[in-house]
Amino acid sequence: MDRLIQYIRILLILTCSISVWGLDAMAEQTVLGKRVPAEWEPQEAMWLQWPGPYEKSFEVAFVAMTGVIVQYQTLHVLCNSVQILKQAQAALENAGINRNHENLVWHMIRNDNAWMRDNGPVYVIVGDEMRIQNWQFDAWGGAFGRDVPFAKDNLVPIEVARYLDMPVEQVDIVHERGNLEFNGSDTLILNWSVLGDPARNPGYTKQSAESDLQHHFGVSRIIFIEGIPENDLTKGHVDGIARFINQNTVVVPKCTSNSRCKPGDGRDDTVYERAAARISEAGLTVIRDPIEAAVKFGGKTFDTNYTNWVVGNGFVILVGFDNPATDSAAKSRVESYFPGRDVHVIQMLDSWASGGGAHCHLNDQPALVED
Repeated sequence: MDRLIQYIRILLILTCSISVWGLDAMAEQTVLGKRVPAEWEPQEAMWLQWPGPYEKSFEVAFVAMTGVIVQYQTLHVLCNSVQILKQAQAALENAGINRNHENLVWHMIRNDNAWMRDNGPVYVIVGDEMRIQNWQFDAWGGAFGRDVPFAKDNLVPIEVARYLDMPVEQVDIVHERGNLEFNGSDTLILNWSVLGDPARNPGYTKQSAESDLQHHFGVSRIIFIEGIPENDLTKGHVDGIARFINQNTVVVPKCTSNSRCKPGDGRDDTVYERAAARISEAGLTVIRDPIEAAVKFGGKTFDTNYTNWVVGNGFVILVGFDNPATDSAAKSRVESYFPGRDVHVIQMLDSWASGGGAHCHLNDQPALVED
């Protein structure tokens, strides 16, 4: 009898162990089953927030971007007021773009700025379901002034999810999507100078961040670069420093004798060189994209850094610097990075002088493609 009881105890222990192992395996599978598609994968749509009064000078570039995007895919446009909606539609009509284009969808969703890459949704596929993550947004840690509003921006992912009928994961960490670069598989590149910024996330550690990022995105490899380019108030969003062009290849700018930054200058050059070295050490192929000139605009001098491109279904939009020689050369290079896609150069120095370009304004919604 004692031996029988002992056998029963052993059987119960084994059964419980198998059950616990099964739960752990399921939990691990759930995390690993999460995936953020790469930007070059099929997209359902793109989204943008139309500029309001204090960003009115961006409107010309927004009209041009709209004219490109609707040729290829759906574009959702958020307007903060009826007045902005009317102004946006009039600007399109004046440029010969049909305000009622079949690929153009208008939304009266309140927002504070024209940088939807940063306050907009992060789309995550979990199993066979698309979800929206709403990371906290506080207007770049107050870098552009504590009076810059952001409360409406912080609710935009929730409003988008309501329209798309998608579940929302609330993430109580301050971070912008412009600092997330995914290869669509297992790897994420981001700048720790942004995520670890005390103005955004006081007391946050890299160890905690690594665990959080793996959990929220399902990635197994996280590459932290560090460093802030001069005058970059975002603290160095990765979409101006390192961009995937396929699962294993990353493009990083390179200072030249003709750029504002100079090789070995100890400033921007150091940021780019260290990023390239760190990414290469992680086992990825790195292509260096030359910064071939500097341009002046609004009393400031800017490097012609073309890495802030945005990729859509069959096209790429490239920031133009009103410099025909470098714009043309960059167009050719990006055509080689994304063969089979049309590359459109859009002039947007007004936007660049305020902190970013095409990628910063547009928020891509991946398509949920069945295997």
